[in-house]
Amino acid sequence: MLTVLAEICVRPGRRTAVMQAIQLLTPIVLQEEGCGSYQALVDHQAQVPWKQNSPDSIFMVEHWESLRHLERHQQAAHMEHHRATIKDDVLEVKIFILELPKEH
Repeated sequence: MLTVLAEICVRPGRRTAVMQAIQLLTPIVLQEEGCGSYQALVDHQAQVPWKQNSPDSIFMVEHWESLRHLERHQQAAHMEHHRATIKDDVLEVKIFILELPKEH
């Protein structure tokens, strides 16, 4: 199982619009073969000195059975439509694909 963490950096003031688009997309993605979970999170505005602040970002936490499943997800027609829908609101996307170390 792979864990994907993606930070979607959006234009100031556009986070709600992008979140709404993600909420419409989520039920479709959850039906994809190999998708274990697909969740959007936003920055908790805690006032502590050791925390990064990202008020204009959305963080996706996803679980996929394999890289093949993730690649199919990225190429799906609904994902292409989604990216086209939000492209003017997104400044940058950082994607991390993580796994447990082999010794576990």
